[in-house]
Amino acid sequence: MANTYTQIHIQAVFAVQNRECVIQDQWKNELYKYISGIIKNNNHKLIAINGMPDHIHILFGMRANQSLSDLLQDIKGSSSKWINDKKFVKNKFSWQEGYGAFSYSKSQLPKVIAYIENQEEHHRKKDFLKEYTELLEAFEVEYNEQYLFKSINDCVPTALR
Repeated sequence: MANTYTQIHIQAVFAVQNRECVIQDQWKNELYKYISGIIKNNNHKLIAINGMPDHIHILFGMRANQSLSDLLQDIKGSSSKWINDKKFVKNKFSWQEGYGAFSYSKSQLPKVIAYIENQEEHHRKKDFLKEYTELLEAFEVEYNEQYLFKSINDCVPTALR
């Protein structure tokens, strides 16, 4: 769109179906590269990406050429298909329905980047559900606990126990 100028920074957070701990160290960087390609192909700018075996955080600069929901649908749908095609997991892989998305000013980016890059350390102290509800509350997002990411178990990678 000619004559359209924006500066929109979004952190998106979403979880594996039932928060199963299936994103493995052996292939997570390939997943992050694949998701980075989706973001780039949609003319947005990846700033940081990282996660845990049961969820992912993506910080990106968003262009005004696409809706957030369309972008996240593309990321989640395409990456699920890619994971299944690669047979990285025994059963069918899928992301849980929904996501959290939070906007930041440029001055906040260094702190958000550090937070995303240090997920493993961060989750030694705080589980995902607590982290997620704290984000919702800090951003004053009204939510219904019934619709928060459901878990079949607590996901703590063996290396962090």
